[in-house]
Amino acid sequence: MNVYNKIMRLFWLVLAIAMTILISYLSLTQGFYKWGFYYVFVLVAFGMFFFKSYMMKRMDRHLEYLAQQKEKTKSNEKGN
Repeated sequence: MNVYNKIMRLFWLVLAIAMTILISYLSLTQGFYKWGFYYVFVLVAFGMFFFKSYMMKRMDRHLEYLAQQKEKTKSNEKGN
């Protein structure tokens, strides 16, 4: 996992938390009917955080699988 991916994952988490706090405050002070819809963006930000985490783990497993396949292919070629 490279630094860029860690930063982007952290960015989505920080953005989601900050938006949750801000929208909750605005909903309480100015009314939920005015600011309640913006919770959709909070859900999108949390969704991006979890999706990014899932895809990074999936990519790591896939790269490991490809390395195993490459190693297996090399050992089969040496055996012939």
